[in-house]
Amino acid sequence: MGGSFASTSTPVALTRRPSRSSFSCLSRVLVLLAAAVVLLVVFYGVYTTYSSSFSSPVVDSRSRLPPRHPGRLPDATFYDEPSLSYAIDRPVADWDAKRQEWRRLNPHLAGDSQRILMVSGSQPGPCRNSVGDHLLLRLFKNKADYCRRHGIELFYNTALLHPKMDFYWAKIPVIRAAMLAHPEAEWVWWVDSDAAFTDMDLELPMGRYQFHNMVLHGWAHLVYEKRSWVSVNAGVFLIRNCQWSLDFMAEWASMSPLSPDYASWGKILKAELNDKLFNESDDQSALVYILLKQNARWGDKIYLESEFELESYWLKTLGRLEELAGAYAAVERQEEGMLRKHAEAASRAYGRMREKLMGAEKRRRPLITHFTGCQPCSGEHNEMYTAESCWEGMQRALHFADDQVLRDYGFRHVDLLTADVIPLPSDYPAATS
Repeated sequence: MGGSFASTSTPVALTRRPSRSSFSCLSRVLVLLAAAVVLLVVFYGVYTTYSSSFSSPVVDSRSRLPPRHPGRLPDATFYDEPSLSYAIDRPVADWDAKRQEWRRLNPHLAGDSQRILMVSGSQPGPCRNSVGDHLLLRLFKNKADYCRRHGIELFYNTALLHPKMDFYWAKIPVIRAAMLAHPEAEWVWWVDSDAAFTDMDLELPMGRYQFHNMVLHGWAHLVYEKRSWVSVNAGVFLIRNCQWSLDFMAEWASMSPLSPDYASWGKILKAELNDKLFNESDDQSALVYILLKQNARWGDKIYLESEFELESYWLKTLGRLEELAGAYAAVERQEEGMLRKHAEAASRAYGRMREKLMGAEKRRRPLITHFTGCQPCSGEHNEMYTAESCWEGMQRALHFADDQVLRDYGFRHVDLLTADVIPLPSDYPAATS
């Protein structure tokens, strides 16, 4: 009977429940898959990071390609021309068009249409004067301070770019090379190594020069009536980055040691300029000669700045530093807002406010004080001065300028002849007499 029960009942399909071991196997598979995905993601991130680091050089963020062209190489520019030369004796043609095209292709680098590049420099080797290297460092720091406060880039050169163009002629090859290396800069501002900024807040009135290509500190009556070789100063000037300037510098350099007639040019310049005392052709005398003899070609694009002291002769400046410091402090005490502490980044705004308060009748700090004739590196100063007067003069001017910088950091020098500093009172300059 028992066997007939199994054979006579209706067949039923039985469903088996998964065993515990099946769930365990599936979960292990899923975990392994997830781990593999994570490893692939990590490997890809590490690979791309390191491959990009080793396959291309590190560049400044300002030099990156535009976001709309990720990874695209720059278009060809004048830099790709085999004939391009930075040398002073190799002409460059169509510079304005080449520079404009470069700016069009590199709008992320072009920047402000009035962008300034300051250029300065000194000799390649160490100074013979025992304190010369220290003074050059202080003078460099002074220029770097001004540039930082005004958003200006500084190129300081210590290489002689042409073996014949040394001493005062060395600036022309450097300026020319700087123009080609910096098509983003509209202006090059040359400042001699022995010149110190003595107004850290004053801004150049660039709008005044919009129709000119060169700005010199000088006086028209001394150029055209007195025919004086000191009617302009060739140690501090602005020159626009354009074809006119390249052509002008070529003309200027035609009276330099590059010329086979260099010795003759010295005699010509001495004969033409009433107060020139030596027979050597120098950069400043050559500038005055060009203004006198080729004014129709170049004169209308050269601005002689005499409305403010773009640069000042150091003996003229040093006797009034304390007086000027007192005058500026007195003006600030008249305006409560000028007494507020502020970040160094805001110093330009406070400088503009101070200029308005000064008024037209107030005596101003010279923008630059030029230690002409002191020769801080060689020590071979003009016989008119003593080594001590040059040394003390530079110390006073540099500390005078440094006080304007240190004020934003809460300090000032004890006096203009010492490097020691003291903290400023919280309400400076109101607390000073």
